[in-house]
Amino acid sequence: MKHAHGRTVLVTGATGFVGGALVPALLARGERVRATARRGAAARDGGVEWVEADLARPADLPRALEGVDAAYFLVHGMASGHDDYAEEERRAAAAFSRAADVAGVERIVYLGGVAPRGRPSRHLASRLAVGEVLRSGRVPCLELRASMIVGAGSASWQVVRDLALRLPAMLLPAWAESRTSPVAIEDVVRALAAALDVPLAGSACYDLPGGDVLAIREILEHVAALRGRALPAVRAPLPIPRVSTLWLKLVSDADWRVVRELVLGLSHDLLPRDGRYWTIAGLPPPLGFDEAARRALAGDRRPGGLRGAVTAVEEAIVARYAPRLRDGRGSREPGRRPAAPPGPAVPPRGR
Repeated sequence: MKHAHGRTVLVTGATGFVGGALVPALLARGERVRATARRGAAARDGGVEWVEADLARPADLPRALEGVDAAYFLVHGMASGHDDYAEEERRAAAAFSRAADVAGVERIVYLGGVAPRGRPSRHLASRLAVGEVLRSGRVPCLELRASMIVGAGSASWQVVRDLALRLPAMLLPAWAESRTSPVAIEDVVRALAAALDVPLAGSACYDLPGGDVLAIREILEHVAALRGRALPAVRAPLPIPRVSTLWLKLVSDADWRVVRELVLGLSHDLLPRDGRYWTIAGLPPPLGFDEAARRALAGDRRPGGLRGAVTAVEEAIVARYAPRLRDGRGSREPGRRPAAPPGPAVPPRGR
């Protein structure tokens, strides 16, 4: 690929959580960034060339991809409300790959989801299928797979934060014991930016583990402890994830359609196969969960919006009532993680 200062990079999904964090990182590297928006592109700037394009309309793609050296595919239809969003995603990915080939794009970078240790939910199956479609195209595709991304603005983080702060005690549905390896948005952005320069003879796929492997229950306990409260556990498991999503609808402000899809994906462990991408890309080890969560909490507290105002009120409530909710042992010390068993947390496996 061309030297960084002579490279044009397209970011689809640039108005989303990950894309919005990636664009300034690419600009800081000296890339020329083109970004897509389904509407209102003409009103945007920020040193970016904005193009109005809907990836579901193949006719929009040639103009967006013209003169592009590398392209990020960061769109998904989980929150669209369409029952057939999985098929729409696959069609959009196939059309994007074909148009990228015609435009002479040298590589596609795709952010997908970690493959579960059992049958995937509809959402995860769609994420994996999109990766397969892109990797089977004529343009080499580097697929990076993450499980929970920790950062202010992430839907999965918002659910975790709301549960850890708002619950007086924690019910334990079966999926609360599912294990995952949350990764900080800062590390995801570094991984995506570095993907432009990772040697790529053909399409490839790597997982993006965070610094810790934790059960969902432990994640909630850690977040609660970082906010100075305990989260007593009540062992009254809800039978299946589909039922507990109705309960979550009452607790979290996150888009319930997204919450439902995310929780249905927690029936099995979401563990990365290995962490070799960090070495291949020349990146430092990823942040541990506590540090990632601290940064996300700090992002939630930033003034200038409803989220910041709500957070301030919630913090006052926690400070007033949290001591009454302690279970006699006090809060877990922030930063302390459960003792790891001997050997690697996630046994390396071949790809």
